[in-house]
Amino acid sequence: LSRSRVLLQWFISQPRVSSLVLSWRSVPADASNLESVVVSVLNVSAALGSQAVLPCKSYRMVWTQDRLNDRQRVVHWDLYSTYYGDNKVERLCDMYSAGDQRVYSSYNQGRIFMPQNAFTDGNFSLVIKDVAESDAGIYSCNLHHHYCHLYETVKIQLDITKKGKEAKQYWDGEKAVLVALQGSTVTLPCVNRNHIWTERHSEEEQQVVHWDRQPPGVPHDRADRLIDLYASGERRSYGPLFVRRKMNITDTAFAVGDFSLRISELESADEGTYSCHLHHHYCGLHERRIYQVFVTEPLREKKVVNLTTHNTAPAV
Repeated sequence: LSRSRVLLQWFISQPRVSSLVLSWRSVPADASNLESVVVSVLNVSAALGSQAVLPCKSYRMVWTQDRLNDRQRVVHWDLYSTYYGDNKVERLCDMYSAGDQRVYSSYNQGRIFMPQNAFTDGNFSLVIKDVAESDAGIYSCNLHHHYCHLYETVKIQLDITKKGKEAKQYWDGEKAVLVALQGSTVTLPCVNRNHIWTERHSEEEQQVVHWDRQPPGVPHDRADRLIDLYASGERRSYGPLFVRRKMNITDTAFAVGDFSLRISELESADEGTYSCHLHHHYCGLHERRIYQVFVTEPLREKKVVNLTTHNTAPAV
């Protein structure tokens, strides 16, 4: 997250009984906390008796696996070349996790390829046979995981030489540079063995959202669990019945990525620290959003009194 602090104020006024003020600031991610990363902290002030909405949204948590099946991972190689003087970007080949690889140019058929077991082994390196001067340029290995909304790119510069002693590879500070002998076979490395790219999605590794509440003065490790909601539709609510009735998440949460908590008929006892925990174990998403809730007195309606005087002529 950016270190710069951003302040966003959102004013919602309800007639007569309530007003809601949210102020948001970004906070640095705690890289040492592998369980969940705090991505935002909000102060929420809402009037007594009104409804407060604690906004917690993440498009990455939307449940889409059933529609995408296994066409959710794809790798493609592109080439940025100035050889012909037109500074063009050319798509060389691509491959889906559930399909064969496709080479776009007939010239490259059988000349360039990726390993067939790329999505099993995590090796997406590109092999180029009989390299020519026209192969020089900047190559990019692009990994896309549509289900997890993850995108990773590796860039490699390929230079061609006619002298064998000049063949080498090095790091220029931004990318790998390979100097290959003309006519040789070269391998442009792109290896990523993160389980995201090498394993299929398992049904049991689904998403879950938790809402917790800490009364004033209570530490986070002693927070009360309010709600568990799973992508499968399973919902668990905790606490007394009146609490379960007044604090809810919409049933369409995993369809739209909106896990906001709605608290109706606010009371002073509802004050405290609330936490929205988003977990997507398969995609490696573990986020926590924190809300400090304060209950205020409702705004009093201002009454305007018109005083009218009638001038009467004095009796004669």
